[in-house]
Amino acid sequence: MRYPLYLLLAGLLNACAAQTVSAPVGDRSARPARNPDFHTVRQGDTLYSVAFLYGYEVEQLAAWNGLQAPYTIYKGQRLRLQPPPPRSAPHARPKPRPAVVRVSPSRPKPQQVAPSRPKAANAPRPAVPAPAPKPSQAQPPPPPPAAHPPPSADGPVAWSWPAEGPLLQRFDAASSGKKGISIGGNSGASVHAAAAGKVVYSGSGLAGYGRLIIIKHNKDYLSAYAHNRILIATEGQWVEQDQVIAEMGNSGTDRVQLYFEIRKQGRPVDPLEYLPRR
Repeated sequence: MRYPLYLLLAGLLNACAAQTVSAPVGDRSARPARNPDFHTVRQGDTLYSVAFLYGYEVEQLAAWNGLQAPYTIYKGQRLRLQPPPPRSAPHARPKPRPAVVRVSPSRPKPQQVAPSRPKAANAPRPAVPAPAPKPSQAQPPPPPPAAHPPPSADGPVAWSWPAEGPLLQRFDAASSGKKGISIGGNSGASVHAAAAGKVVYSGSGLAGYGRLIIIKHNKDYLSAYAHNRILIATEGQWVEQDQVIAEMGNSGTDRVQLYFEIRKQGRPVDPLEYLPRR
């Protein structure tokens, strides 16, 4: 009777082992988030939108990919998102020694002096013609002043609220998602530029932002305006502070709101520390 009991115990152990659940394959929740090494350019991407997506400065991406202003990229291009590996210095080859050439001594040859010609007395000098007067060259007119000054290299930025409405969400530095504030309002309400600058992106190519506008204010600061219903400002356009750039909507989200970000050197900062109190 003991033999069947052993079989029964062995069967119970096998059943318990079969119920053990292993961790799902590809579960990376315990690993820190990390940007990929490359980004493949999609339709509508600009270098500014790619830099905004991964949290870099556009100058960083330009330097890593050997791009010059105005930072033109094309669909299907692979952009490096990490610094290129350092190049190893080539080994210097030893220079060959010059061959020693022995020269046999030779006797100096006697120098032959050419007979001098007698100078003619009181020989008239040839007349030198006077230089012809140069035609008057008309100075080109000065270039017309730029319609709008480019963003200043540095210095403070004067900020204003981009929309009227209640504050729906505050900045959360510990959030794993977007880091900005949300402002409520009605569909079609005006969205204003929080500061003067150049529109470097206007489109809907970034997932989770809907219809998005990004404005570059200087070399340090960008601002972003997401979930718009209509985009009014176009890419490359200079906008003044408080100029209407879009209409509030719910593109890419579940309610009407304006999602607003300020980024300093590519990193999100708390907009409430820059906007005036109200």
